[in-house]
Amino acid sequence: MGLVPTAVESSRVAEGGGSRGGAGVRWLVVGCYLLAAVVVTWRLWVDPRGRAPVGDTPDVDLFVWFLRYSAAAVAHGRLPALVTTAMNAPRGINMMWNTSFLLPGVVLAPVTLLAGPQVSLLVVLTAGFAGSAASMFWVLGRWGAGAGAAALGGALYGFSPALVDSAIGHYNLAFAVGPPLIIDALLRVVTGRSGVVRGGLWLGLLVAAQLFTGEELLADTAVAGMLLLVMLAAGHRDVVRERVRGAAAGLAAGAGVVLALCGWALWVQLRGPLAQHGTWEGVGTFTNHLGFFVGPPGTLVFHTRASAAAAANGANKLPEYLAYLGWPLIVVLVAAAVRYWRDARVRAFAVTWAVLELFSLGGQSRSFAGVVFPGGLLPWHWLQGLPVVGAILPDRFSILADGAAAAVLAFSLDLARSAAPRAASWQRRNVPAAVAVLALLPLIPLPVQAGAVSRVPAGWQATFSRLELTPRARVLLVPVPYSHQPEPILWQADTGQPGSFIGGWFVGPTQTGQATVEFFGPHRITILALYLDTLWARPSRAGPPPSPRQVRADLAYLRPAAVVAVTSPHTPLGRYLTRLFGEPAFETGQVTAWRR
Repeated sequence: MGLVPTAVESSRVAEGGGSRGGAGVRWLVVGCYLLAAVVVTWRLWVDPRGRAPVGDTPDVDLFVWFLRYSAAAVAHGRLPALVTTAMNAPRGINMMWNTSFLLPGVVLAPVTLLAGPQVSLLVVLTAGFAGSAASMFWVLGRWGAGAGAAALGGALYGFSPALVDSAIGHYNLAFAVGPPLIIDALLRVVTGRSGVVRGGLWLGLLVAAQLFTGEELLADTAVAGMLLLVMLAAGHRDVVRERVRGAAAGLAAGAGVVLALCGWALWVQLRGPLAQHGTWEGVGTFTNHLGFFVGPPGTLVFHTRASAAAAANGANKLPEYLAYLGWPLIVVLVAAAVRYWRDARVRAFAVTWAVLELFSLGGQSRSFAGVVFPGGLLPWHWLQGLPVVGAILPDRFSILADGAAAAVLAFSLDLARSAAPRAASWQRRNVPAAVAVLALLPLIPLPVQAGAVSRVPAGWQATFSRLELTPRARVLLVPVPYSHQPEPILWQADTGQPGSFIGGWFVGPTQTGQATVEFFGPHRITILALYLDTLWARPSRAGPPPSPRQVRADLAYLRPAAVVAVTSPHTPLGRYLTRLFGEPAFETGQVTAWRR
């Protein structure tokens, strides 16, 4: 006996139920999703290698680098190393603490090697929109939603503002194919709709795949799954006991798969080199505000100049503006939850949606309409101090909340249509569908904004060919790459040169193990690196150089095998580097090199 038997059976007899959708209809829906994904990304497809989303260049460049890193490993016949000095030499970075996108990077290695990492990212982005919608459509159908209702639910999830805004630079979040599949597998194991061993193995494989795609989204999915299980168990206490043993066995089988596939990676993350504790600064600011739910960002067709400006100029900028659903859809969801509260699926997903949205507000005190509300009134306030859970960025619960909203919409739409008398006119029977479509119209996205990527400086590859460095030889690039100067990360990703460089844009531990960003070694970012970057970008604002003692300390730690600067020997930067390292070895195009 399943945990939600009555709900599933009632949905199967609903008009247009999931069991009546033929393969042709399903493929048509998936084809429409793919077409919509291409429309949303068409500005990038115009020039796949030369254009990228605008609005979050540092993160886009970083994902390009991660894909190149994985492809280079595959090209040498091995899997990507989990700790590497390819970035942030000589200290390196722990890939498991970063958004390293390892599984997509390995799968798309042929594309990266043949066409470049920018093309691979565009494939990921397009597949993320279409695949996320398709996975939700498929899961809703498996739990009884009719083809039309499931198609609308899939569109809501796959093209939600949360995913559209994440696509500006957070590819690990925009590729949200896994969460619906994981939730489905979890529910099927717990409710007994799949075999204990087979269901557990499938769940374990999905969890492992998501862990190597986006660990943060996996954590969010786990929280959503636990909420759903609590709700379903609360509504079916009479069958909980008889399902406990089978559910435990299935979950144990899944845990065994995860341990076998991910055990070493998790050990490296938690106990290996460069392991960290705590959260990096700024986590508490990644929260939603009440206005975000009803203020449309400029990435949607229907927005105002004021709402677009508010979304773009918020504390965390547009890639973190994830909460928007709009008044029409919120009203429909609330009304549907009240009207069909007796349906176990609607009730469970409605509560999950509401709780996840509350979680997304974070746990800090905030003001609304001039009134200060203490953080203790928010549920996340009591969870944010827990290990692992406290590292979650609350606003990103919106992605899973949109999935729960899609389920509420789909299941309640079927129930509303099935309640219409059979003798009613076609127009009357389809009023609920029309209401659902109208509620979704404010969520139609605009095509992703695109801009030209930074071109590799003339002479870059020729410089490294002449230097003849070993792959592990660390190079001091100027400008020194970090989050506010990410271009060298992109140049390295486009060319594969150099094999190891100083600096970068990453998460890592301080000397005490506390999580932070851009900790180069003895300093969070070396004084010398900041001075070189200022001298490269704005010489007039460079100010006095660091003391000779400080420069000696930095260079003694970094010990570069070569210095490669995008400048000429006659610029202020070139003259300063000449004073530090002597006459340059050679100048090629826009690049000057010094051997050490």
